[in-house]
Amino acid sequence: MVHGPLSTRQATPEDAAIIARHRHRMFVDAGRADNSALRRVTDAFEQWLPPMMQSGRYMGWFALQEGRIIGGAGLMIMDWPPHPLDPGSHRGYVLNVYVEPEFRRKRIASNLIELALAEARRRKIRVVSLHATEDSRRMYESSGFRRTNEMFYVEPVEG
Repeated sequence: MVHGPLSTRQATPEDAAIIARHRHRMFVDAGRADNSALRRVTDAFEQWLPPMMQSGRYMGWFALQEGRIIGGAGLMIMDWPPHPLDPGSHRGYVLNVYVEPEFRRKRIASNLIELALAEARRRKIRVVSLHATEDSRRMYESSGFRRTNEMFYVEPVEG
């Protein structure tokens, strides 16, 4: 339940642990096992994040209620070759979209995504992608995202 005014703020490298926790919970909520392999990924992500933020290749935003962080989202800037959709050399990727369960379905994630898209527009990045769960597709579509024919290959992990 939303009580009191909501605000937003940009994330800083000092927020890496909060962003990593959101990312971890996002994966668990999407059906991944909360196990030692995911915890290793979370730890590695927390170390990866501050240099990416310091370089300007990752930006994040938080939604707050009365000073409490209740959600977040990020935008990663990726090098990308010129393409018929965009002759530029970068793409955006929205990631780490997470809202605490009791605050969901109140347009908080949509507002955070709009902050990410506004930053992409400011940087003149025309193509922004993301991966969506079945539950989140409608929300992303309402923000202007559309389904594509992208495919995904993942090399199996040995042992």
